[in-house]
Amino acid sequence: MHSKDSSASTDFSTLALSPATLANLQQLGYTQMTPIQAASLPPALLRKDLIAQASTGSGKTAAFALALLANLNPRRFAVQALVLCPTRELADQVTTEIRRLARAEENTKVVTLCGGVPLRAQTLSLQHGAHIVVGTPGRVMDHLEREHLSLEALNTLVLDEADRMLDMGFFDDIATVARQCPTDRQTLLFSATYPEGIAKLSQQFMKNPQQITVQSQHQEAKIAQRWYEVKNSERLHAVSQLLNHFRPESSLAFCNTKQQCRDLVAVLQAQGFSALALYGELEQRERDQVLVQFANRSCSVLVATDVAARGLDISNLAAVINVDVTPDPEVHIHRIGRTGRGDAEGLALNLASLDEMGHVGKIEVLQGRESRWYPLAELTPTGSGPLVPPMATVQIIGGRKEKIRAGDVLGALTGEMGFAREQIGKINVNDFSTYVAVDRAIAEQVAARLNSGRVKGKSVKARRVTD
Repeated sequence: MHSKDSSASTDFSTLALSPATLANLQQLGYTQMTPIQAASLPPALLRKDLIAQASTGSGKTAAFALALLANLNPRRFAVQALVLCPTRELADQVTTEIRRLARAEENTKVVTLCGGVPLRAQTLSLQHGAHIVVGTPGRVMDHLEREHLSLEALNTLVLDEADRMLDMGFFDDIATVARQCPTDRQTLLFSATYPEGIAKLSQQFMKNPQQITVQSQHQEAKIAQRWYEVKNSERLHAVSQLLNHFRPESSLAFCNTKQQCRDLVAVLQAQGFSALALYGELEQRERDQVLVQFANRSCSVLVATDVAARGLDISNLAAVINVDVTPDPEVHIHRIGRTGRGDAEGLALNLASLDEMGHVGKIEVLQGRESRWYPLAELTPTGSGPLVPPMATVQIIGGRKEKIRAGDVLGALTGEMGFAREQIGKINVNDFSTYVAVDRAIAEQVAARLNSGRVKGKSVKARRVTD
């Protein structure tokens, strides 16, 4: 295992990057490299193959994006880099980040290829010439089979969150795509954990990859873990006790099964909490709507299974609640790593019954420390009144297809409609819908004024989505 001396300089200016790229990084607020960037960028810029251990939130996207951009010729209209991601949400985030980092170069074109979006629109984007493709394995394979996508000019292949792609059964798809890439390319593989499939991928498709490991365990100080012993019959009620005691603005509650997700949401909603469920069966439209409401702070608790939460990168998560203990200790590390990002303190609250103590033991071995147990009896309601999210979501029927942009909606609300900029939160524009987070107190008013007013000179239909 090679890793970089931690005293080495972490300034981006020590890297062989163009002055324009360095100036752009400074403008974007990238000052010092994160540990994974400092360890992987020097060899990546020398075009070496890498297997890097990195979890979401560690700065890995910039690590591979800067490497692939350094090797890109924007005057050559051909796909020169391909990034494979496990989910559409992650692919969208990666695309956004690459576009921001590519601003230094003239006209670098990034196309996202994921399911849930008509093939035709993607095919048109590819015909107009793309430099970088970011996508999920299945959809990328579709375009390769139909010969809409050519990888002849490819010089960089990135496998992002490779462990999750393998978990989701994408090994053969990844292999099929990799075989269609030129053999003299560079391959960068990023993964939070190392399941067996990773070794298999690297043996088949990588050239003497350098292994990069940065300290992957969460620092104990960053995430406070608390364990509570429960009987199965009191588990769901214990979740509301935790919420009323700690009052986290947003928490992600993990259940091992879909049924447990549904049961918990029903209990929480009956008790007046703003809670939504995310599990495998949901249609893409419902999934998008749930994620938007959670990310824009108009839902306090998102209850999810591990499969459904893949590729979810919600920043500023106040708490993770493990309603059930996962039998896989690596998954536990992954779950709790979603809180305590950046400089924030995180809270991981874990409920365990006697028959789950074997799973707890495995987690202790992996973390190298004993669990700290607390009595359920110490959980008393704090604060006044029920825990409610600060925002509510208003949906406008109409989105990208009607050429609506976030700026148009913000302009309409803060212009003629007279709302203050501070009262408006995140605005998400999807293909056919636009979601606007607004101060809870004004949600009805916002919907009413949108219905009677105009956005971009057109009248629109709007309704409040959240309770």
